[in-house]
Amino acid sequence: MTNDVAPATTARPAAQADTAPGRLAVWASAIAWPMASFAVLLLAWEWLVPLAGVPEYILPVPSAFFERLWTDRALIFEHTLVTANEIVLGFLMAAVISIPLGYIIVSVRLLEKAVYPVIVFFQLVPKIAIAPLFVVWFGFGLFPKVLLTFLLCFFPTLVASMTGFRALDERVLYLTRSMGATRWDTFRKVRVPAALNYIFSGLKVSAVFAATGAIVGEFVGANSGLGYLLLRGTSFLDMPLIFACLVALSLVGILFSYLVDGLEVLLMPWQRKT
Repeated sequence: MTNDVAPATTARPAAQADTAPGRLAVWASAIAWPMASFAVLLLAWEWLVPLAGVPEYILPVPSAFFERLWTDRALIFEHTLVTANEIVLGFLMAAVISIPLGYIIVSVRLLEKAVYPVIVFFQLVPKIAIAPLFVVWFGFGLFPKVLLTFLLCFFPTLVASMTGFRALDERVLYLTRSMGATRWDTFRKVRVPAALNYIFSGLKVSAVFAATGAIVGEFVGANSGLGYLLLRGTSFLDMPLIFACLVALSLVGILFSYLVDGLEVLLMPWQRKT
Protein backbone atom coordinates (compact mmCIF):
# COMPACT_ATOMS: atom_id res chain seq x y z
CA MET A 1 0.00 0.00 0.00
CA THR A 2 2.73 2.44 0.90
CA ASN A 3 4.69 1.56 -2.23
CA ASP A 4 1.74 2.54 -4.44
CA VAL A 5 1.31 5.92 -2.74
CA ALA A 6 4.98 6.92 -2.75
CA PRO A 7 5.38 7.48 -6.51
CA ALA A 8 2.31 9.74 -6.58
CA THR A 9 3.60 11.89 -3.75
CA THR A 10 7.08 12.20 -5.26
CA ALA A 11 5.68 13.13 -8.67
CA ARG A 12 3.62 15.97 -7.22
CA PRO A 13 6.46 18.52 -6.86
CA ALA A 14 7.48 18.00 -10.48
CA ALA A 15 3.89 18.60 -11.58
CA GLN A 16 3.70 21.73 -9.46
CA ALA A 17 6.98 23.00 -10.98
CA ASP A 18 5.45 22.67 -14.44
CA THR A 19 2.64 25.10 -13.58
CA ALA A 20 2.64 28.78 -14.60
CA PRO A 21 3.79 30.05 -11.15
CA GLY A 22 6.61 27.51 -11.21
CA ARG A 23 7.80 28.63 -14.64
CA LEU A 24 7.51 32.26 -13.53
CA ALA A 25 9.72 31.51 -10.55
CA VAL A 26 12.32 29.92 -12.85
CA TRP A 27 12.34 32.99 -15.12
CA ALA A 28 12.55 35.32 -12.12
CA SER A 29 15.52 33.39 -10.79
CA ALA A 30 17.22 33.51 -14.20
CA ILE A 31 16.86 37.31 -14.23
CA ALA A 32 17.54 37.99 -10.54
CA TRP A 33 20.96 36.34 -10.35
CA PRO A 34 22.52 38.25 -13.28
CA MET A 35 21.06 41.50 -11.96
CA ALA A 36 22.56 40.82 -8.53
CA SER A 37 25.95 40.14 -10.12
CA PHE A 38 25.79 43.40 -12.09
CA ALA A 39 24.77 45.30 -8.98
CA VAL A 40 27.80 44.00 -7.08
CA LEU A 41 30.06 44.89 -10.02
CA LEU A 42 28.68 48.43 -10.30
CA LEU A 43 28.96 49.05 -6.57
CA ALA A 44 32.57 47.91 -6.61
CA TRP A 45 33.21 50.15 -9.62
CA GLU A 46 31.59 53.14 -7.90
CA TRP A 47 33.71 52.67 -4.81
CA LEU A 48 37.08 51.62 -6.26
CA VAL A 49 37.48 54.22 -9.04
CA PRO A 50 37.52 57.29 -6.72
CA LEU A 51 39.60 55.34 -4.21
CA ALA A 52 42.22 54.68 -6.90
CA GLY A 53 42.20 58.35 -7.93
CA VAL A 54 41.23 57.69 -11.56
CA PRO A 55 39.96 60.94 -13.16
CA GLU A 56 36.48 61.04 -14.68
CA TYR A 57 37.73 61.87 -18.19
CA ILE A 58 39.42 58.44 -18.22
CA LEU A 59 36.92 56.26 -16.37
CA PRO A 60 33.68 57.73 -15.01
CA VAL A 61 31.83 56.15 -12.10
CA PRO A 62 28.52 54.40 -12.81
CA SER A 63 26.48 57.13 -11.10
CA ALA A 64 27.88 59.68 -13.60
CA PHE A 65 26.98 57.84 -16.78
CA PHE A 66 23.66 56.57 -15.43
CA GLU A 67 22.79 60.17 -14.66
CA ARG A 68 23.78 61.09 -18.21
CA LEU A 69 21.69 58.22 -19.50
CA TRP A 70 18.70 59.72 -17.72
CA THR A 71 19.26 63.38 -18.59
CA ASP A 72 19.88 62.61 -22.30
CA ARG A 73 17.35 59.79 -22.43
CA ALA A 74 15.40 61.27 -25.36
CA LEU A 75 18.52 61.65 -27.52
CA ILE A 76 19.93 58.25 -26.59
CA PHE A 77 16.58 56.54 -27.08
CA GLU A 78 16.23 58.06 -30.55
CA HIS A 79 19.62 56.74 -31.63
CA THR A 80 19.01 53.41 -29.89
CA LEU A 81 15.93 52.82 -32.04
CA VAL A 82 18.02 53.35 -35.18
CA THR A 83 20.64 50.81 -34.09
CA ALA A 84 18.02 48.32 -32.89
CA ASN A 85 16.27 48.56 -36.27
CA GLU A 86 19.52 47.75 -38.05
CA ILE A 87 20.20 44.80 -35.73
CA VAL A 88 16.74 43.28 -36.15
CA LEU A 89 16.61 43.69 -39.94
CA GLY A 90 20.09 42.25 -40.49
CA PHE A 91 19.47 39.34 -38.13
CA LEU A 92 16.11 38.47 -39.67
CA MET A 93 17.53 38.67 -43.18
CA ALA A 94 20.31 36.27 -42.19
CA ALA A 95 17.87 33.84 -40.57
CA VAL A 96 15.42 33.89 -43.50
CA ILE A 97 18.18 33.26 -46.07
CA SER A 98 20.69 31.03 -44.26
CA ILE A 99 18.31 28.46 -42.72
CA PRO A 100 16.60 27.43 -46.00
CA LEU A 101 19.95 27.65 -47.80
CA GLY A 102 21.47 25.29 -45.23
CA TYR A 103 18.73 22.75 -45.94
CA ILE A 104 19.16 23.09 -49.71
CA ILE A 105 22.94 22.67 -49.53
CA VAL A 106 22.62 19.56 -47.34
CA SER A 107 19.92 18.08 -49.59
CA VAL A 108 21.77 18.65 -52.87
CA ARG A 109 25.27 17.20 -52.65
CA LEU A 110 26.43 18.97 -55.81
CA LEU A 111 25.64 22.34 -54.22
CA GLU A 112 27.59 21.39 -51.12
CA LYS A 113 30.64 20.69 -53.27
CA ALA A 114 30.26 23.71 -55.53
CA VAL A 115 28.65 26.48 -53.47
CA TYR A 116 29.76 25.94 -49.88
CA PRO A 117 33.51 26.48 -50.57
CA VAL A 118 32.63 29.79 -52.25
CA ILE A 119 30.63 30.83 -49.19
CA VAL A 120 33.54 29.93 -46.92
CA PHE A 121 35.91 31.94 -49.12
CA PHE A 122 33.77 35.07 -48.87
CA GLN A 123 33.39 34.51 -45.12
CA LEU A 124 37.17 34.68 -44.75
CA VAL A 125 37.17 38.25 -46.08
CA PRO A 126 37.16 40.59 -43.02
CA LYS A 127 33.79 42.33 -42.89
CA ILE A 128 35.23 45.37 -41.14
CA ALA A 129 37.66 45.82 -44.04
CA ILE A 130 34.89 45.91 -46.64
CA ALA A 131 32.56 48.11 -44.58
CA PRO A 132 33.92 51.33 -46.21
CA LEU A 133 33.07 49.86 -49.62
CA PHE A 134 29.44 49.54 -48.57
CA VAL A 135 29.36 53.24 -47.75
CA VAL A 136 30.83 54.06 -51.18
CA TRP A 137 28.40 51.75 -52.96
CA PHE A 138 25.20 52.33 -50.96
CA GLY A 139 25.68 55.64 -49.15
CA PHE A 140 25.09 56.58 -45.52
CA GLY A 141 21.57 55.21 -45.19
CA LEU A 142 20.12 52.16 -43.51
CA PHE A 143 21.02 49.52 -46.07
CA PRO A 144 24.86 49.37 -45.58
CA LYS A 145 24.45 48.75 -41.84
CA VAL A 146 21.79 46.08 -42.40
CA LEU A 147 23.96 44.42 -45.04
CA LEU A 148 27.01 44.34 -42.76
CA THR A 149 24.89 42.93 -39.92
CA PHE A 150 23.51 40.32 -42.30
CA LEU A 151 27.00 39.25 -43.41
CA LEU A 152 28.17 38.81 -39.82
CA CYS A 153 25.08 36.76 -38.88
CA PHE A 154 24.82 34.73 -42.08
CA PHE A 155 27.67 32.23 -41.74
CA PRO A 156 27.12 31.08 -38.11
CA THR A 157 23.45 30.48 -38.81
CA LEU A 158 24.21 28.69 -42.08
CA VAL A 159 26.76 26.32 -40.51
CA ALA A 160 24.47 25.58 -37.57
CA SER A 161 21.55 24.90 -39.93
CA MET A 162 23.61 22.55 -42.08
CA THR A 163 24.79 20.69 -38.98
CA GLY A 164 21.23 20.40 -37.70
CA PHE A 165 19.79 19.09 -40.95
CA ARG A 166 22.64 16.58 -41.21
CA ALA A 167 22.20 15.35 -37.63
CA LEU A 168 19.03 13.40 -38.33
CA ASP A 169 19.54 9.66 -38.61
CA GLU A 170 18.75 8.49 -42.16
CA ARG A 171 16.96 5.46 -40.73
CA VAL A 172 14.32 7.77 -39.27
CA LEU A 173 13.67 9.14 -42.76
CA TYR A 174 13.34 5.62 -44.16
CA LEU A 175 10.90 4.77 -41.38
CA THR A 176 8.69 7.80 -42.04
CA ARG A 177 8.65 7.09 -45.77
CA SER A 178 7.71 3.46 -45.16
CA MET A 179 4.77 4.69 -43.07
CA GLY A 180 3.48 6.78 -45.99
CA ALA A 181 4.68 10.23 -44.91
CA THR A 182 5.13 12.75 -47.71
CA ARG A 183 8.32 14.75 -48.20
CA TRP A 184 6.62 17.84 -46.75
CA ASP A 185 5.39 15.91 -43.69
CA THR A 186 8.87 14.54 -43.11
CA PHE A 187 10.40 18.00 -43.41
CA ARG A 188 7.86 19.69 -41.14
CA LYS A 189 7.47 17.05 -38.46
CA VAL A 190 10.86 15.32 -38.41
CA ARG A 191 13.66 17.29 -40.05
CA VAL A 192 12.89 20.75 -38.68
CA PRO A 193 12.28 19.68 -35.03
CA ALA A 194 15.47 17.62 -35.09
CA ALA A 195 17.49 20.59 -36.43
CA LEU A 196 16.02 23.32 -34.23
CA ASN A 197 18.46 22.78 -31.38
CA TYR A 198 21.41 23.38 -33.71
CA ILE A 199 19.70 26.25 -35.51
CA PHE A 200 19.06 28.15 -32.30
CA SER A 201 22.67 27.63 -31.26
CA GLY A 202 23.68 29.44 -34.43
CA LEU A 203 21.04 32.13 -33.93
CA LYS A 204 22.32 32.85 -30.43
CA VAL A 205 25.83 33.35 -31.78
CA SER A 206 24.47 35.52 -34.58
CA ALA A 207 22.54 37.64 -32.08
CA VAL A 208 25.86 38.63 -30.52
CA PHE A 209 27.43 39.43 -33.90
CA ALA A 210 24.40 41.47 -34.99
CA ALA A 211 25.12 44.36 -32.62
CA THR A 212 28.76 44.36 -33.70
CA GLY A 213 27.81 44.62 -37.37
CA ALA A 214 25.43 47.52 -36.78
CA ILE A 215 27.93 49.49 -34.67
CA VAL A 216 30.81 48.94 -37.10
CA GLY A 217 28.61 50.11 -39.96
CA GLU A 218 27.74 53.26 -38.03
CA PHE A 219 31.40 53.85 -37.20
CA VAL A 220 32.30 53.82 -40.89
CA GLY A 221 29.59 56.18 -42.03
CA ALA A 222 26.36 57.29 -40.40
CA ASN A 223 24.51 60.33 -39.15
CA SER A 224 22.41 58.50 -36.57
CA GLY A 225 22.59 55.47 -34.28
CA LEU A 226 24.54 54.58 -31.16
CA GLY A 227 27.75 54.14 -33.15
CA TYR A 228 27.45 57.69 -34.44
CA LEU A 229 26.74 58.94 -30.92
CA LEU A 230 29.78 57.05 -29.60
CA LEU A 231 32.00 58.73 -32.19
CA ARG A 232 30.58 62.11 -31.27
CA GLY A 233 31.25 61.48 -27.60
CA THR A 234 34.80 60.35 -28.40
CA SER A 235 35.47 63.54 -30.37
CA PHE A 236 34.64 65.67 -27.33
CA LEU A 237 36.08 63.23 -24.74
CA ASP A 238 32.59 63.01 -23.27
CA MET A 239 33.15 59.84 -21.26
CA PRO A 240 29.76 59.80 -19.47
CA LEU A 241 28.01 59.97 -22.86
CA ILE A 242 30.21 57.17 -24.24
CA PHE A 243 29.45 54.87 -21.31
CA ALA A 244 25.76 55.80 -21.43
CA CYS A 245 25.68 54.70 -25.08
CA LEU A 246 27.47 51.47 -24.15
CA VAL A 247 24.84 50.79 -21.49
CA ALA A 248 22.05 51.41 -24.01
CA LEU A 249 23.73 49.12 -26.54
CA SER A 250 24.16 46.41 -23.89
CA LEU A 251 20.48 46.64 -22.98
CA VAL A 252 19.52 46.24 -26.63
CA GLY A 253 21.77 43.17 -26.89
CA ILE A 254 20.38 41.64 -23.70
CA LEU A 255 16.78 42.23 -24.79
CA PHE A 256 17.48 40.77 -28.22
CA SER A 257 19.16 37.73 -26.66
CA TYR A 258 16.16 37.13 -24.40
CA LEU A 259 13.84 37.40 -27.39
CA VAL A 260 15.80 34.66 -29.17
CA ASP A 261 15.68 32.53 -26.00
CA GLY A 262 11.93 33.10 -25.73
CA LEU A 263 11.44 32.07 -29.35
CA GLU A 264 13.44 28.93 -28.67
CA VAL A 265 11.20 28.05 -25.72
CA LEU A 266 8.12 28.74 -27.84
CA LEU A 267 9.21 26.59 -30.78
CA MET A 268 10.83 23.83 -28.72
CA PRO A 269 8.40 23.12 -25.85
CA TRP A 270 9.84 19.64 -25.37
CA GLN A 271 13.04 21.18 -24.03
CA ARG A 272 11.43 23.39 -21.39
CA LYS A 273 13.07 22.96 -18.04
CA THR A 274 10.79 22.47 -15.05
